[in-house]
Amino acid sequence: MSALSLRASRVMASARRSALTRSLSSSFSTSSTTANANRDPFGVPAEFKSRTPAYSAMIERLEFLRSNVLGDRPLTLAEKILYSHIAAPEEQGAIERGETYLKLNPDRVAMQDASAQMAMLQFMTCGLPSSAVPASIHCDHLIVGNKGADQDLVAAMATNKEVFDFLQSCAEKYGIQFWGPGSGIIHQIVLENFSVPGLMMLGTDSHTPNAGGLGAIAIGVGGADAVDGLTGTPWELKAPKVLGVKLTGNLSGWSSPKDVITYLTGKLSVRGGTGYIIEYFGEGVESLSCTGMATICNMGAEMGATTSTFPFTESMHRYLEATRRGPIADAAKAVNQQHRFLQADANAEYDQVIEINLSTLEPHINGPFTPDLSTPVSQFGQATRDNKWPATISAGLIGSCTNSSYQDMTRVAHLVKQAKEAGVEPKIPFFITPGSEQIRATMERDGLTKTFNEAGATVLANACGPCIGQWDRNGAFDGEANSIFTSFNRNFRARNDGNPLTLNFLTSPDIVTAMIYSGDANFNPLTDSIKSDTTGQDFKFQPPVGKELPEGFELGRSEFYPAAVDPATNPSVQIAVSPESDRLQLLEPFEAFDQKELDLSVLLKVEGKCTTDHISAAGAWLKYKGHLENISYNTLIGAQNKETGEVNQAIDFDGSEHTIPELMTKWKQEGKPWVVVAEHNYGEGSAREHAALSPRFLGGKLLLVKSFARIHETNLKKQGVLPLTFANEADYNLIEACDRLQTMDLLDMLQKAGNNGGEVKLLLTKRKDGSQHTIIAKHTMSKDQVDFFNAGSAINYIGNEKRKAAAAAANN
Repeated sequence: MSALSLRASRVMASARRSALTRSLSSSFSTSSTTANANRDPFGVPAEFKSRTPAYSAMIERLEFLRSNVLGDRPLTLAEKILYSHIAAPEEQGAIERGETYLKLNPDRVAMQDASAQMAMLQFMTCGLPSSAVPASIHCDHLIVGNKGADQDLVAAMATNKEVFDFLQSCAEKYGIQFWGPGSGIIHQIVLENFSVPGLMMLGTDSHTPNAGGLGAIAIGVGGADAVDGLTGTPWELKAPKVLGVKLTGNLSGWSSPKDVITYLTGKLSVRGGTGYIIEYFGEGVESLSCTGMATICNMGAEMGATTSTFPFTESMHRYLEATRRGPIADAAKAVNQQHRFLQADANAEYDQVIEINLSTLEPHINGPFTPDLSTPVSQFGQATRDNKWPATISAGLIGSCTNSSYQDMTRVAHLVKQAKEAGVEPKIPFFITPGSEQIRATMERDGLTKTFNEAGATVLANACGPCIGQWDRNGAFDGEANSIFTSFNRNFRARNDGNPLTLNFLTSPDIVTAMIYSGDANFNPLTDSIKSDTTGQDFKFQPPVGKELPEGFELGRSEFYPAAVDPATNPSVQIAVSPESDRLQLLEPFEAFDQKELDLSVLLKVEGKCTTDHISAAGAWLKYKGHLENISYNTLIGAQNKETGEVNQAIDFDGSEHTIPELMTKWKQEGKPWVVVAEHNYGEGSAREHAALSPRFLGGKLLLVKSFARIHETNLKKQGVLPLTFANEADYNLIEACDRLQTMDLLDMLQKAGNNGGEVKLLLTKRKDGSQHTIIAKHTMSKDQVDFFNAGSAINYIGNEKRKAAAAAANN
């Protein structure tokens, strides 16, 4: 169906959706006395089953593995959830954390609109009639924050109508829930509706681990990985190591859950969590709210962690009840009481343990340009002076998927009310982003929105907005160095407003609010005073106080909710993509591997940090997420050339200068496959599949780096690009642009299904003098990933297998 009218169709469906909202409210509040006839052994009514893990089957699967594979070794919570989702326990061999590949069946898939476009375009090529698991699409990335919620939403609907229509049509055809623009940020909606203890979920966004605040294992992936879940193909993951974080004490005063993760990120660095699940435990856990735990899990992505999670707590039970999922809350509690399934076993061993005393934790401010540069608030003023950061703050932004809960907003409102009573006015523009329609409506009902509006805040749409680079500052500070304070999770250069000179400092909503009223980065709200604008007297903020949960959440406007909790498929829906469109483009399969050793030219040697923002920029480029050719014109435009020092510059064999995507396109047309060489943690940041798709589309065959971020390495494998790392990092210094790089034993590795010792030999031939050097590179290719590489991509392989199965069934 065409969404035409997304707005028009919403109006026409208003009565039907209002009835659904009443039904949701009724079913969500079903008490634990619902008739046993519709329940599973743990008391979940039938209407909740699609949103509840199959606890009985999971426990049975885990007990089988304990008896036949794991032995009596105590397990961490992360292991319990992962291993209970193993697709074929009877085929599972010994499991070694950090070494063994697991094949898993996730319970659910969630997709945000920017990445859902490519995920659905890939899913369509598989020829299946429906999603194999419950799934949802969330329109949150394409709404530009500028004038306020109402005006910005209307503008977004007009600008992105073609994309929203496409996604809604896909959802209707394949039985996927569709949450339209204005409904909220994917991770907040998932927390409010889908995340539950013990769930395993894949999400096409790097901050999917937010759902770990409700005891889930929720992992950020690229679109091709999401297609594994949508097609019912077991999803492969190397069994992560488990990093235990022991929390003691209690948060108080200005310290908040955000400070737990900003402190930890500073301690571990942006690479410190790679290959790990972060699991929190200890008596301090019980003092945290569910949404506070979600904040902590959300930013585990900034350390490269596979995901983060918490054991079952009473605050989770309270949150599930408050969000109309009482029966699920009771089921989870029963599962944990009877089987201790939703907590680590006594004496479970972690690969590493870090202890944080919440009672002594100080607020932290992280940045600029990297989320792991962490400074205690007491030292931040001095750091500002030492580093010559702009001390005058230009804007304060509160919200994002990390901090847009009701508790966050009530703490902010408490500070705003203090300032108003003292006659203190905001010194800079400030923006508030509710996380969902439910949060927005509850804020409005409880007077929080009025408090913010009276203070001069701009309340933006329920969407990602400035956090993902969708922020129109109307030309303010273009090309000027300036500082902003945000409660966001990521702060790479030029990420928020396109200005590489904007310094984004990440911190709690509380500290952002205090800075809004000071306007001075030297201000420490824990110790300093500011002058009242009306009386001239000194005013000092008292520590913020908030409410964990409201007196019942308000659902809000029915048009912002999907038409059904468990939507049916509609095969009659036609999904049309115009060949003239500059927003959407049907995919052509990548060519299969030709079974020849690779013979490549070095296109670029990258220096320093190279995140997915550098590889495939967001902001204005988000509009091309569904058009592979158009978005590929931004490939690596943020990367710095090691040899010239310039950004977005590549040199051809004849010495001519080009932008990086220009030279990629030129070499592709000339039939010259290429390799890019880079440094550590290549592909850090967002689960941005285009950072792998675009290089593949433009002729890239191999990435050779010092180390990869997990999601990006997997995305490259899924698209048929070979990711290799230096065995000896010093070999990076041997390579220059336009050198020749050939694989020597790639075919042997492929023939052995990746089981060749984990190395690939490369022959480097220097362009300048013809000298040759052998470089040893490491690979992490599994058997399945070798199959993907040979087929040309994971989607090619999955489509081939599904077609074979269908043909075999037809012949039988």
